[in-house]
Amino acid sequence: MKDIPTLTLTVNGAATQIDTAPGRRLSEVLRDGLGLTGTKVGCDAGDCGACTVLLDGAPVCACLTPAIHAEGAEITTVEGLGAPVERLKSAFLRHGAAQCGICTPGMLMAAAALLARPGPPPDRSDAEAALGGVLCRCTGYAKIIDAVLDAAGVTPQAVTAAAPASGAAVGARLERLDGAPKVAGTEIFGADYAPAGALWVRAIRSPHFAASFTFGDLDAFAAQTGLRVFTAADIPGQNVFGTIPAFADQPALAEGAVRMRGEAVALVAGDKTTLEAFAPDSFPITWSPQSEILDCATARTPEAPRLHEAREGNILISGLVHCGDPVAGFASAAHVAEGAAETPYVEHAYIEPEAGAAWLEGDTLVIQACTQAPVMDRDDTARVLGLPPERVRIIPSATGGGFGSKLDLSVQPLIGLVALKTGLPARMTYSRRESMSSTTKRHPARMRARAAVDADGRLTAMEFDGDFNTGAYASWGPTVAVRVPVHASGPYSIPNYHAEARAVHTNGPVSGAFRGFGVPQAAILQETLFDDLALKAGIDRLAFRRLNALPEGGRSVCGQELHGVGIGICLDALKPRWEAAAQEATAFNATQTGRKRGIGVASCWYGCGNTALPNPSTVRLGLTPEGRLRLHQGATDIGQGSNTVIPQICADALGLPVQAFELIGPDTALTPDCGKTSASRQTVVTGNAALRAGETLRARILALSNMGQGAQIALAPGAVLVTEGEQQRRIDLAALDVDANGYALAAEETYDPPTKPLDENGQGTPFAVYGYGAHLAEVEVDLALGTVRVHRLTAAHDLGRVINPLLAEGQIEGGVAQGLGLALMEDYIPGRTENLHDYLIPTAGDMPRIDTILLEATDPEGPFGAKGLGEHALIPTAPAILNAIRDACGAKVTRLPALPHRVLAAIRAAEQTP
Repeated sequence: MKDIPTLTLTVNGAATQIDTAPGRRLSEVLRDGLGLTGTKVGCDAGDCGACTVLLDGAPVCACLTPAIHAEGAEITTVEGLGAPVERLKSAFLRHGAAQCGICTPGMLMAAAALLARPGPPPDRSDAEAALGGVLCRCTGYAKIIDAVLDAAGVTPQAVTAAAPASGAAVGARLERLDGAPKVAGTEIFGADYAPAGALWVRAIRSPHFAASFTFGDLDAFAAQTGLRVFTAADIPGQNVFGTIPAFADQPALAEGAVRMRGEAVALVAGDKTTLEAFAPDSFPITWSPQSEILDCATARTPEAPRLHEAREGNILISGLVHCGDPVAGFASAAHVAEGAAETPYVEHAYIEPEAGAAWLEGDTLVIQACTQAPVMDRDDTARVLGLPPERVRIIPSATGGGFGSKLDLSVQPLIGLVALKTGLPARMTYSRRESMSSTTKRHPARMRARAAVDADGRLTAMEFDGDFNTGAYASWGPTVAVRVPVHASGPYSIPNYHAEARAVHTNGPVSGAFRGFGVPQAAILQETLFDDLALKAGIDRLAFRRLNALPEGGRSVCGQELHGVGIGICLDALKPRWEAAAQEATAFNATQTGRKRGIGVASCWYGCGNTALPNPSTVRLGLTPEGRLRLHQGATDIGQGSNTVIPQICADALGLPVQAFELIGPDTALTPDCGKTSASRQTVVTGNAALRAGETLRARILALSNMGQGAQIALAPGAVLVTEGEQQRRIDLAALDVDANGYALAAEETYDPPTKPLDENGQGTPFAVYGYGAHLAEVEVDLALGTVRVHRLTAAHDLGRVINPLLAEGQIEGGVAQGLGLALMEDYIPGRTENLHDYLIPTAGDMPRIDTILLEATDPEGPFGAKGLGEHALIPTAPAILNAIRDACGAKVTRLPALPHRVLAAIRAAEQTP
């Protein structure tokens, strides 16, 4: 065997020798050889830029750089960014430029190179160009660019509330409490940790949408390669999982047949060198492809084979909401509009592929992996592996973006199986192709609707019907089918309404949760249809929506009386810009022939939490005998900010400054269940649990001190000081008995939103709290090329009570970016776009100016009146853009994304319409 050469590399100012193949990726040398895991890997193809490092001061993708090319050069990683760029790191924190944090090291490296260039300070276009090779899926780039310009001294330094006083945390522009490790490169993501001696694990996956298979001689293969092999026969428990237990239908490893491309059928495990030498094509398996079903129309035909024999046909579930008399509502209408829309698979495209490690601690299986739902992971993994839940511990790593897909199991049962069977630690990191081929997508939808108004322009009736392609397995298909009919009305008063949605099985990718659970698709049709009605009624499109907006105390299509309704103030907030933008577009169009500008508006509403189902969160708060205040909250922060927002709520409820808290983050052995990070629920549901825990602990402290509600609380070593007027009492914590968790004083509280089940007509109380928003898009269309540029977007959102304006703005900007991608560029095609080169997401250069308007129509149920925001930020963007395209050139695009050829076809169709 040829000796591996020794290379001498200078990394962060220090020379080091390392034995490695000259052609090995520099990213692997830095991460695996030198332990510098601040350099992230998102694609191994130079597409995402997460692995950006400096080579003699120039930014390069470490995943594309052979180690030999770095010999003799000065390599700088994020860990080596010293004092000259501390201002840059601080600016990232002040501006909220690091959300999930997976792209942050790459952004910092590219920005550091830009700031080090000689010449005048960079402007916004310089910064966008310099950072254009680093992708971010969370932020929408605006705050990243702002931070770079701040660090360059081009713009004024952002001001944040570094240490708000007691009682002043809610509403403060508080920097992300977990932000420092993100900018230092020390945050531990799923691929960044593995116990010593861990086996590396790889899955064998199906290249077919539907096929049966047989294995060859696996024992001989294992003996020949030195790899250990695991199949479904090795699974000791129930080989099935699913996010909704009643619909669980997906095997961890397929048994004899696969229903989708990318489905795992076996695992191989071994040391890294052996696994890297393994060629997947050499694995002994014989495939027998079968006819696949890839669209809902075919799947619903009587002759279509069933994907799941236990179900009737291929319809997984249907959802329905019906109120009033739609037939009468249409019969009495002055104007009726009808239309159809089709949306594609959309990939989550988080920059971090799924990854994690598993090991045994005694008889407990410990799994550290990226996730949005640790307790759900524990229970599903335990079921698959035949273990009681108390013998499985899930420690969420930092999660580099999720948006819904990391609610579903990925590596957890696979590495758990290997660790359980071998007794050795195991680790697994999906490749980018593996991640994109095997994980969940946004549901493709085929929808039809019609709606009607009276002579005054008021809505009288609406009907909606949609098929949502849920793919091979259920995942969140039931949630989509039920949530869509509730929301397809938009935030409007519609007395006569009928909406149906179906989740339909095909052999396509599993469709799961993706920021909105089907509501963004429905809003695309509903909001473009309402533009039709406004035009037919001769009413300004913004005024039409304001006329029909749900009022305070109005009833939804589910018959629920609503309070804290903020859609009206959102639409009112857009009016000044709407009028100005209309005038600007008219002036532009009067002088241009080849390009035209237009404006569009769309609204949204979204229920926070599970639909008409129990949805509890539990929070524990405790004071140790030494006087340390600990907050146990299991809400996983995937970039949305729960690690900051929940402590802000709890701090004001307790009456202590937020900086007094030690956060015990999600860990099924240490924190109570705060439910899933999904459905825009954490601020409302876990926030209310934190509010109650803070109030309860405060009440106990005041009772011990015999002080009134207005007393001030402060911590001292080993004590709590309670002051009221000139009186002060000291509670000696060391003198109190400690509880089972080691606390002298503690409170644990649960909150479950008060909802009611939906009846056979979808009537009931599906959600306790709703959030509202409206977007105004301004676009320019090239009439010859069909290209669309969004040059400005104004987003007005009602948050009830804005807990943290800095983080809220970042959520909105990130939602706008994903909505822009949905509207104009994103189209996942299985087998063709399984990378971040062919699958396009917005870059820094694609983003428009975003003006955010935060509004507060306080909700009686939300903590301090707060509402959720995560999904709301995405929903109105795409329909607002589509409406603006139509306003600019008459093109009514009904199949997304609005690619140039579709825009051109729609322009021609509009020209031919009388």
